[in-house]
Amino acid sequence: MGFGYGAGAYQQVRSHGTVETADPHGLITMLMDGAIERLTKARGHMLHGEVAAKGELISRCLDIVSELRGSLDPSVETPLVGQLGALYDYMGRRLLHANLHDDARALDEVSDLMQTLRRSWTAIPTDARSPQRPAQDAP
Repeated sequence: MGFGYGAGAYQQVRSHGTVETADPHGLITMLMDGAIERLTKARGHMLHGEVAAKGELISRCLDIVSELRGSLDPSVETPLVGQLGALYDYMGRRLLHANLHDDARALDEVSDLMQTLRRSWTAIPTDARSPQRPAQDAP
């Protein structure tokens, strides 16, 4: 039994218009939402023994985690950048473990981490979402 029949087409249409108008903060939120959705579906496929579908969804989650890691700005001098990088690396390792060992608990762990991270991310006040750039000196 497959999961999410028709959901892919709906997601493409829904996301396509939103991606074009989203700010960087919104794009990160959308990536997190996509990972959480795929983790849920991967878990269902795992529990039903649907190896190919499970593997495809976990692979897409790995891609999303990689994109999130790539979105970190190392020029921002805060320990948070390194901590998030380490968290994304850990999530990637747990996803690989889940895929290789059919470990639904590992998927749940990554999903819980991603949901916690998403809640924190969306709680950032609007006026604090864009890094303040120094004003350019006038000529």
